[in-house]
Amino acid sequence: MRALLQRVTDASVTVEGDVVGQIGPGLLILVCAMPDDTAETAEKLAVKISKLRLFKDDGGKMNLSLVQTGGAALVVSQFTLAADTSRGNRPGFSGAAKPEIAEALYEVFAQHLGTLGVPVEMGRFGADMSVALTNDGPVTIWLDSAAP
Repeated sequence: MRALLQRVTDASVTVEGDVVGQIGPGLLILVCAMPDDTAETAEKLAVKISKLRLFKDDGGKMNLSLVQTGGAALVVSQFTLAADTSRGNRPGFSGAAKPEIAEALYEVFAQHLGTLGVPVEMGRFGADMSVALTNDGPVTIWLDSAAP
């Protein structure tokens, strides 16, 4: 799986004029399932993200995790993280998992993150979403479970 994490002071997702997910301080997590991903992949990524020390301690250093700060996560599916831009000017997305597999893994990821003590809000899989956020720092981290 691939994930793009953005530390935020607030974030929300709107679909057809309705806010479907909204958080205060925490992480906006854009996730993309890849063809070889499994539920185990999704759970491991959730554990990794819950423990990443991306938040400032009293000394101003990034020493605290999402769980330690009591922050929330807004999880949004984003197949475009699988973009292949190696040929031409139009990205290809055939490297993303098929929608029915991707949706299931998106759900597993979000649910597992919740079991780790993180309050989770979600976007709507496959919908045309409007995502609003206030990036904090800015801190933006790219994760790919296939990377060594």
